[in-house]
Amino acid sequence: MAGTISVAESGLSKTELAAQITELAGHLNAGNYRFLVLIAEFDRRQVWSDGATQSCAHWLNWQCGIDMGAAREKVRVAHALEKLPRIAAAMARGVLSYSKVRAITRVACAATEEVFLSTALYGTADHVEKLVRYYRRAKEAEELSREARQQASRGITYFHDDDGSLVLKGRLPAEVGDLVLKALDAAMKEMPLKDMTPADVSAETCKTRPTPSMRRADAFAVMAESFLKHGAEALSGGDRHQIVVHVDAETLRESTAGRCELEDGPSLSAETARRLACDASVITIVEDQNGTPLDVGRKTRSIPPAIRRALKSRDRGCRFPGCPNTRYVDGHHIHHWAHGGETKLSNLVSLCRFHHRQVHEGHVGVQILDDGAVRFVKPNGQCFDGVAPDHVRPLGDWTQLVAAHHERGVHIDRKTATTGWRGETMDYGIALDVLFQRVQRARNVSAETSALNVTEESRSGE
Repeated sequence: MAGTISVAESGLSKTELAAQITELAGHLNAGNYRFLVLIAEFDRRQVWSDGATQSCAHWLNWQCGIDMGAAREKVRVAHALEKLPRIAAAMARGVLSYSKVRAITRVACAATEEVFLSTALYGTADHVEKLVRYYRRAKEAEELSREARQQASRGITYFHDDDGSLVLKGRLPAEVGDLVLKALDAAMKEMPLKDMTPADVSAETCKTRPTPSMRRADAFAVMAESFLKHGAEALSGGDRHQIVVHVDAETLRESTAGRCELEDGPSLSAETARRLACDASVITIVEDQNGTPLDVGRKTRSIPPAIRRALKSRDRGCRFPGCPNTRYVDGHHIHHWAHGGETKLSNLVSLCRFHHRQVHEGHVGVQILDDGAVRFVKPNGQCFDGVAPDHVRPLGDWTQLVAAHHERGVHIDRKTATTGWRGETMDYGIALDVLFQRVQRARNVSAETSALNVTEESRSGE
């Protein structure tokens, strides 16, 4: 195929070759816009939420072969374009590239959209990136005067709610808040932390659907765990970072009534204790009827180090199809050791925290096939089969993209996507002045509108 394309294009003149490249660039721009529109609608309707996929970005990573970082950025840009109609229209016509639109959507608003659009039409992607960067810096300079008030009002308070939940309330200076948000974002990228509600689970079983707030809460837990592990030099005692769960043996095995609770904390479900015990340190304590310890066994790992190394080498991350997580994974006993399952490689599978929780909550089952492969099955019988490693989906025919644009009435030629820049110097100072004038004008209009509404309300009250 590659040889056929090379022979077919070799007969073009230099002018024709350049024209076909620029024209196809315009079609790709328009195609990318259509792609983003579909992504926005796909995410809005949560079509990806099948009970096993954590987000729209994860679905793009799995089904479209897009890197996780790039997938998250496409979802962000897709939603941002909905608030920038002029930018969206230009991209739909094939005039603006995704690179320019991605940069503009980081800072543009209704007041500044026209200025950024003009820069994008008559400047290069480098011009747009620099203007966005300079505009961000100028905006940051406006915020410096607020730093003293932020420092004076900083603080974190907490209390335990009636159900045992820890409720945090904090006020942080901007730079500290940004640091926390970056840490949360990094933790969210490292592992899927979002609880999912499968479509086939009744409302009585799962009354809440996942929210970004839930994902941040899980990410916050990962931050705490990571610090306590890697910042151990600043702590005294190796056990301070552990979560201790007291659970009766019968409760762990049979889910019968009995103690199952955090040390000095609220109670847990037996299934949660089994999930934690899948891959944890275990100490057996024999007590009398009054709870007095009679014998304390030594601490053991539910998965010995040698088997863990073999498991890590075999699985190289979460085994759930399409899951990219390679860190913060647990060893899951397919047949739990509390129920008599053996701790051996054939009875273990690596799962990220999200999918490990899904398995123990009954939303996804794990099966071992005759050839040793692992199959994940939903309660309705639907199976999840992954794409083989290094598999590449076949490329589509680019001429279909051109035909589709003709059908939609989108006219694209060799000049559509060509930048209007002719080599003149870009004056970023003037551009920034215009941007801030537009922002101030929008603020003044908003203030005048608010004052007018207050006046009208006072008159109507008379």
